[in-house]
Amino acid sequence: MPRARIVGIGMIPFAKPGQSEDWDVMAEKAIRLALADAGIDYAQVQQAYAGYVYADSTAGQSALYRVGCTGIPIVNVNNNCSTGSTALFLARQAIESGMAECVLAFGFEQMLPGALGAVFTDRKRSLDHHLTRQEQLLGEDDTSPLVAQQFGGAGLDYQQRYGTSDDVFGMIAVKARAHAANNPLALFRDPLTLDEVMGSKHLYGPLTRFQACPPTCGAAAALLVSPAFAARHGLDAGVEILGQAMTTDYAATFEGGSMMSVVGYEMTREAARMVYDQAGIGPDDIQAVELHDCFTANELISYEALGLCPEGGAEAYIRSGGNTYGGTHVTNPSGGLLSKGHPLGATGLAQCYELTRQLRGTADRRQVAGMRFGLQHNLGLGGACVVTLYGRA
Repeated sequence: MPRARIVGIGMIPFAKPGQSEDWDVMAEKAIRLALADAGIDYAQVQQAYAGYVYADSTAGQSALYRVGCTGIPIVNVNNNCSTGSTALFLARQAIESGMAECVLAFGFEQMLPGALGAVFTDRKRSLDHHLTRQEQLLGEDDTSPLVAQQFGGAGLDYQQRYGTSDDVFGMIAVKARAHAANNPLALFRDPLTLDEVMGSKHLYGPLTRFQACPPTCGAAAALLVSPAFAARHGLDAGVEILGQAMTTDYAATFEGGSMMSVVGYEMTREAARMVYDQAGIGPDDIQAVELHDCFTANELISYEALGLCPEGGAEAYIRSGGNTYGGTHVTNPSGGLLSKGHPLGATGLAQCYELTRQLRGTADRRQVAGMRFGLQHNLGLGGACVVTLYGRA
């Protein structure tokens, strides 16, 4: 089976809510950047998958029509925070199944300021299974942001198992800003000290404000082609998807006594296992990882779920610098969600953008040395997790 190749990537700088262009304009810009990067015309695109969460139905069409109206299938995708990588997952399937040879995946989001909350208040919660289990484990709390309770609760769960100190979580935020300083597309590039992180407003459990990603607006896109299409058109197709898996919740999410499970630990672990099996390589072979650091607690538990360090070994991994330049893996060389922000539909494709640049060797001052393999992890509660492994073709 021919593996899908990444031939074009595009991303615009993410912006604070209220300071961005309209969602369709942002999407158009990212798509045009990806087309220009690939060196192909939109007329050659055979299918498109549009990822977004906070927009009306067929918003993907409205955005793509700004580029052209060619009658191709356009599928709108919503999988919460993993929406962008779900669009990528579907685009890859279309290529590798032989259904199409040139497919566009793009994602965008125009968000409101403040913590995520329910949009529809006149009907049952879509996260009802997860929130019910969360309330059983943590009790009801009307004083803390709901999502901070979820991931802060996972942090508490981890601390109860392994005795990890609060400052270890804060060190992840310091590392994120240090990486973002070299990324012109990151929203927050100023360095943070550990004292500043730990002294910011307390949210829940070990988490403070600087350990939470902000809502932002933005867009990103990727063009995937078959090797035969790339050869016929003389395209630079040096990056390929070596393995990819999507998982949804397991029984352990709701039946165990663990907030780590409620926020998707098993989804991440099993998706990673499938991807390593597909590609025939392991986490020790990987140089760079873009993972879903919506909160520092999720980055920490994801290190172990992805196999970057042993279970219970995250504190030693962090304190030794295993998660940054000169260490075992460079995690979130882009600065991650903590520094770029998290426009839900765009996040997964922004991760694809970063790892493609890393594998091309065009990441400038944040370039990871010796890049051969890059791992992407994008998680959405509700739930869905997509793990993707990229390599040089």
